[in-house]
Amino acid sequence: MAKSAKTGQRVADEFDPSGSEALPVVSARNVLSAPVLVLNLNYVPVNICTARRAIVLVGKGKAELLDKHSGEVHTVTAVFDIPSIIRLVYLVKRPYAPRKMSNKEIFLRDHYTCQYCQIKTQELTLDHVIPRRQHGPNTWENVVAACPKCNLYKAGRTPAEANMKLMREPKAPQPNPYRMLQNYVILEQWIPYVPWMIAG
Repeated sequence: MAKSAKTGQRVADEFDPSGSEALPVVSARNVLSAPVLVLNLNYVPVNICTARRAIVLVGKGKAELLDKHSGEVHTVTAVFDIPSIIRLVYLVKRPYAPRKMSNKEIFLRDHYTCQYCQIKTQELTLDHVIPRRQHGPNTWENVVAACPKCNLYKAGRTPAEANMKLMREPKAPQPNPYRMLQNYVILEQWIPYVPWMIAG
């Protein structure tokens, strides 16, 4: 649970991605479940929440409205815009967990490219640079993506023994602060706050 930089008070778990629900597509009957991008004080995305939760944050003065969906919510005493993007009024510091090693994460790190022949393909295998039979560890620094042909040729040898050269030295990838966005459709209003969309 994060703390407010201004007040030191605990901030509720609105910003915990593990607590967020699966968000449906916006519809006239369910506008309060519309997805809302939550930005930190420094404009870095920290979460996606529902419009209902975003309205509460704005109403309590914990966030400001930056962009909105079409439509409004009417109560007995007030009318609220349906948020699309909100920005927290204080900085929430969140540690980023290191990425867990898996086949998919290795292939993503290596851009689905064989690290020996440089062919780009979906048909990849994992290769231990220092083979397991030579007591090579199962770590980020010793596992690379390899096409079946290169993996078969290298077999139980090191790259030097097989006269093969690695494209680059394998390393553990940096934690990704934008991982919470990976399973969502990026709305048009969100694009200015999503770096890889701008670069694309």
